[in-house]
Order: sequence, then structure tokens, then C-alpha cells
Amino acid sequence: MSIDRGRIRITGFDADRVERREPLSDWTETRDTETESRWERAWREFRRNRSAMVGLYIVATMSLLAVFARPITVAGVTVQPFSLAPYDPSAILYAQGLDVSAYEAPSLAHPFGTDGSARDVFSRVLYGGRFSLSIGFIVVLVTAAIGLVYGAVAGYYGGRVDEVMMRLLDLIFAFPGLLLALIIVAVLGKGYWELVLAFTAIGWAGYARLIRGEILKVKENEYVLAAKALGARDRRVIFRHVVPNAIAPLIVQASLSIGTVVIGVAALGFLGLGLPPSSAEWGTMLDQTRQTIVQGPGGSIPWWVTVFPGGAIFLFVMSMNLIGDGINDALDAQEGEDVARGGEV
Repeated sequence: MSIDRGRIRITGFDADRVERREPLSDWTETRDTETESRWERAWREFRRNRSAMVGLYIVATMSLLAVFARPITVAGVTVQPFSLAPYDPSAILYAQGLDVSAYEAPSLAHPFGTDGSARDVFSRVLYGGRFSLSIGFIVVLVTAAIGLVYGAVAGYYGGRVDEVMMRLLDLIFAFPGLLLALIIVAVLGKGYWELVLAFTAIGWAGYARLIRGEILKVKENEYVLAAKALGARDRRVIFRHVVPNAIAPLIVQASLSIGTVVIGVAALGFLGLGLPPSSAEWGTMLDQTRQTIVQGPGGSIPWWVTVFPGGAIFLFVMSMNLIGDGINDALDAQEGEDVARGGEV
């Protein structure tokens, strides 16, 4: 007589015998004692994206070149003593006794040539990254923060609060973005912080509408209702439970918007409404040399004064788009391949 009669034997729970596990289960062989968070998984997926990593390396290199282009002094203290730029970006070289003339072609002494004022284009392109890149990062950081709070409040409370706040967004969207920035700069005048304010005034609305749509979906989940039932305050529910689960699209949008802001700043600079004419900002450099594009009969075009600043804009914006696409793929927790294999053990 068998002693196993009537017993139910369950198999498949022995970790040593399981050959395949569900990809979305957060289980990894190297981390069997703790789960892998969403952000760790996103970073792992991002690193697998070669084009995104190339974009990241390019942006990091351009940022470092801009930081170390010339020494940085804060309150009389030099916090960055290095200088990768061989010349002062605003220096007229022949006025310093150097044998340099205007519109010299690229050479070993001047890799990017000189402009119409006999200034070294290579030094100006390196140093100009400080203006273009810093404005892009600052504007996106500020606008994303404002839009996050505004959209989270509107989406969480809903009703009349949402209605009034969304009508204000409609008013902002009624104006073309670049035109509104142009008007603000024309009223306030040229300057670094004037550009930051102009693009911040129009940029936050897009983030607010995006995060508001995500909040409307997330706030209906059970864990949000549970937090409310436990007596959590609205501020804690919004920023502890709702926003972290709705912020992924905003991060993607922010990474893509940095390049858009840089193009906008360059556009205003090209129209003569950016930084002062002597500034090394990339768009302003194009504005100061656009008359060289068209020459009379027999004239030569100094292509380097427009190609190198324009190429810097192109390279940075393209790299940011690659990064944004990589972030979008990495944060997509429901990738088609994983869903297709989901449930296999």
C-alpha cells in the first residue's frame, strides 16, 4: 500500500530547477536578496542602447569642454583655473600684436579659423557652449519643476480647480511659443537671464498639461486610495505616491526639450535678439557672420565662421534627441518583447 496516496505534489517552486523566469518580475540572479527598482532597470536598459550612450558621451564631452574652456571666478575666487581655449574668445588678435587677420582659414594655429574681427573661432565655439548649454539645462529644470507642481495639483484635485488651471494653460498655448519669447526679450532687453525668463514663461505649460494627464490616470489606483484611507495628507499623497508613478513621460519630454530650447536661443540670437553682439553664444555668432554667406562675383565665402557654430548646435541637439529616445525606451516598462514573453517560467 502506497503511503503517498491522496497527497498533492506541487513542483516549480525550487529556484534551482527554474530555468526561465518572467522578465517583468524584477528578479535577477545577481540580486536574489533584493528587487531591482524601476530606475535601476531603466538605467540598465539605457546603457544597452548604443545610440543613446553615444549621445550621452557627446553631451558630456561638450559640457566638459564648455566648463573648462576658460577659468571660472566666483566672488573673486577662481573655482576653475583651467583653460582649454587657446585665446580669449572676445579678444581681437591683431590688436594684441599677433600676426592674424580677419577671416583666416582653419590652420594649426587656429583650427576653426578666425572671424571678421580676427577672433579665434575655436575658442569662441568652446566658450559659447557655456551660454547655449547652460540656458537649455536651466530653462528645462525650472520649467519642468513648475509644470510638475502645477499639473499635479490640477490633475489631483480636478473639478473647478482643474478647470480654472487648464484655462490658463489654454491662454498660454494660444500664443506661438517663439513669438512670445521674442516679445518678452524685446520688452526686457538682451541678456542671459532675460533669455532664461523668456523661455521659462512659455515652457512650463507643456509639462503641466503632460503631467496632469498622467495624474488623472494614476490617482485612481488602489495604493492612492489606500493612502487616503490611512489619513495621509494631500501633499504627501501627491508627491509620495502619485507623482513618482507619473513622472516618466515628463522626464522624456524634458530630455527632448533641452535641444529645443538651445535651438530657440540660437534662433533669437540669429535674429539679433539674444545676447549682446560680442557674445560667443552660437546663435549670436551666426548672426554676426550671416553677411558672409552671400558674396559678389569672384568673392570667397569664409564657410568656417558659420559651419562650426552651426555644427555645434546640430551636434548637441541631435545628441539630446538620441538621449531622449533612449530614456523613452528605457522607461517603457511594457516593452513589446517583454510582454510577448511574459508569464513564462
